[in-house]
Amino acid sequence: KFKYRGGGPNVYKQFSMNCLLARRLVERGVRFVQVFPPTGTSWDTHSNFNRGDTIAAATDLPAAGLIRDLKQRGLLETTVVLWSGEFGRLPISQNSVGRDHNRNACSLLLAGGGFKPGHVHGATDEVGYEAVEDRMSVPDLHATILHQRGIGHDQLTYRHAGRDETLTDSVVTDAQVVHSILT
Repeated sequence: KFKYRGGGPNVYKQFSMNCLLARRLVERGVRFVQVFPPTGTSWDTHSNFNRGDTIAAATDLPAAGLIRDLKQRGLLETTVVLWSGEFGRLPISQNSVGRDHNRNACSLLLAGGGFKPGHVHGATDEVGYEAVEDRMSVPDLHATILHQRGIGHDQLTYRHAGRDETLTDSVVTDAQVVHSILT
């Protein structure tokens, strides 16, 4: 049995309800679902990174419950769950207890949809400043997710500002599907 570990009961309850709603939407065939934090909750930890413990306490059990629910219902095989922030965080302070964006290293979770369960891909240097092992770019991540959805990343285009664009900017980045993280 799971036990609630803090983070504010309203935030925990609201986030739990958002995860339950996400599962129900997936059950009904909705193809893309994004779970947002509860209204009025600031998750930006620039000025106080210590709040990360509070955020994790309010979200880890509901997020795990969402993944478990999808698996129990046979939906995890065809559903990609991506859990990520906007950037990684630098291992240094921002003149306070906060930390700035880190474009050189980021952690995220991928579950279901043909991704290897329990797989850890890559590593950072000893202080978490930059990725040093099995680096994966954002375009590579997008190419891999699209591949798992049966979409060729270099064929998916949309018109923007008078020119065709791709999610992976494949002309510039030479994005590659990372097969080592797939089952």
